[in-house]
Amino acid sequence: MSSDLNFALRLADAADAITVARFQARDLVVTSKPDRTPVTDADTAVEDAVRAMIAAECPGDAVAGEERGGAVGPGRTWVLDPIDGTKNFLRGVPAWASLIALVDGGEPVVGVVSAPALGRRWFAARGAGAWVASGGHSVRIGVSAVASLSDAYLSTTHLGTWVEHHSREKYLALVDACWENRAFGDFWSHCLVAEGAIDVAAEAIVNPWDVAAVQIVVEEAGGRFTDLSGKARFDGGSALSTNGLLHDAALAYLA
Repeated sequence: MSSDLNFALRLADAADAITVARFQARDLVVTSKPDRTPVTDADTAVEDAVRAMIAAECPGDAVAGEERGGAVGPGRTWVLDPIDGTKNFLRGVPAWASLIALVDGGEPVVGVVSAPALGRRWFAARGAGAWVASGGHSVRIGVSAVASLSDAYLSTTHLGTWVEHHSREKYLALVDACWENRAFGDFWSHCLVAEGAIDVAAEAIVNPWDVAAVQIVVEEAGGRFTDLSGKARFDGGSALSTNGLLHDAALAYLA
């Protein structure tokens, strides 16, 4: 295990300690950001704790996070989403995770997605494969071999985002082309693609911290990750994860 991945896993441990303690807490403090998305005291506490660890152990690295800002530079940048799925977190739904990625030269090289309420943690490093840890064991994961959209399982986050940010009609055309669809949402859709449990995950609107970690997990699992224009980037404002075999066909519906 690389030192960077080992450090990212320790950052995830610190994040989990905070999120698990605050999940379903009766005194959870919830406020709204200017874009009306919710933020809890757990979100800010996680990002502050992770930033402090990075400053102490990797003082030369930059940090970009959802709650405290920052930008991805040309060198090493840690990209943080302290709680992806904050709406789930504050409502008591266990599908949320802390996302930690190390981006170097504009490319994710390490990614950790830790979902303690689900009892799962996905992680990857460039050239080292993708893994999921559950129940004290880690196993290597890989995407499915489904080769036709008519046999494919599709997931998104929220249908309403397609109306506002892309095209509801085009997404529904992709739905009709697939065998089955769900809305597992956020990080989970992409991680399920990496595990081979579903075949396509699409999001009309994302931020860099939403998908930097999942990009490398999907790619190291043998899949393909792009924005909806087909560019392999985490900062393109949208996201499409597939097993690779279905990617061009899915893009054709969403273009």
